[in-house]
Amino acid sequence: MRAGRLASALLFLLLPLITLAFWLTGPHSAWASVLWTLPVWILVYIDNRSPPDRRQPPEQLPAWPFDLQIYALFALQIVNHVLLGVVVSRLHVDSWAGVLQALGMLIAVMVLTGTNAGYSGIVVAHEFVHRRNPIEFLLGRILLIGVLYEHFATEHVRGHHPRIGTLDDPATARFGESHRDFVRRTIPAQFKSAWQLEKVRLGDPQMRWYDPRMLRHRVLQGVVAEVAVLLGFAVYFGWLAAFFFFVQARTAVFLLETVNYIEHWGLSRSEKKVISTDSWDTENWFTLYTLVGLSRHADHHAQASRPYHKLRHFDETPKMPAGYYGTILLAMARNDRYRRYATAELQRKGLGPFRSGDSLPPS
Repeated sequence: MRAGRLASALLFLLLPLITLAFWLTGPHSAWASVLWTLPVWILVYIDNRSPPDRRQPPEQLPAWPFDLQIYALFALQIVNHVLLGVVVSRLHVDSWAGVLQALGMLIAVMVLTGTNAGYSGIVVAHEFVHRRNPIEFLLGRILLIGVLYEHFATEHVRGHHPRIGTLDDPATARFGESHRDFVRRTIPAQFKSAWQLEKVRLGDPQMRWYDPRMLRHRVLQGVVAEVAVLLGFAVYFGWLAAFFFFVQARTAVFLLETVNYIEHWGLSRSEKKVISTDSWDTENWFTLYTLVGLSRHADHHAQASRPYHKLRHFDETPKMPAGYYGTILLAMARNDRYRRYATAELQRKGLGPFRSGDSLPPS
């Protein structure tokens, strides 16, 4: 069983290596670039047909193979960032043929590279920023800078986790809230919350921007680093590469907030302590082994310090209609259908507005 789990976990390399192959063989023609997006749709197809995996992790499961896994993903993501700059710098948009080629590459960046950035960039960063080792926390911040969303390291750990399922948490989607409305609300609200959390950490909630302590403000540091990365791409690889880098980051952030949307939609805290039914999860086998344990999000919130390979399955949690790949696409493309399913699931489980004393009334 243990050997099977370790072998299955090798699926974590699938999307990063496909992305690496795309950049190593580029630049591509417009049509070839579009074809390179097919693996993403194939992953969605497999995810929608993947069987459940309800097995609990072995008690003595060694940590080192899984630590090696996220370090490998970190390295691959940095390499893919650099290759993006190198390959896009070879594009020439001084002719219609060049513009067409660049548009094809842009589509691939949005679908393939952006999706991989959401995984290797944000999902892996999420694992790192929850660890107590300061070096691993720094690695998480570096990955988040690579998607221009460094403040997530502050807001997620110190904002979202304590406030999950309350009206004070901008990352909890309200009952009935559409995907579009949630994204528009949550992105600025999370940045504002992270900014304020850092001022509180530094000792003064009313701190002015010119206060010397602001030099230690992590969110400000992140913003400066993100601007520096974009300018660096523009200087070393050209303005087009900087634009492509921005596009992959935008896709990754959009996917992240869609994940936030489906992980807590319509749920509200019934107890002071976070419990398993305060989060949605999925039993999907493919999601479990390709997204470093993200499918067992309920246990992650119940015990945030538990490493991803030790996350447990709970029967009582509300279940997504598919794995993360399929549910993300459903929430974005067929949001009315997603909300009907989610409402029925909450009603079946007696959660959210179907539980007395709910703090998140229907909108």
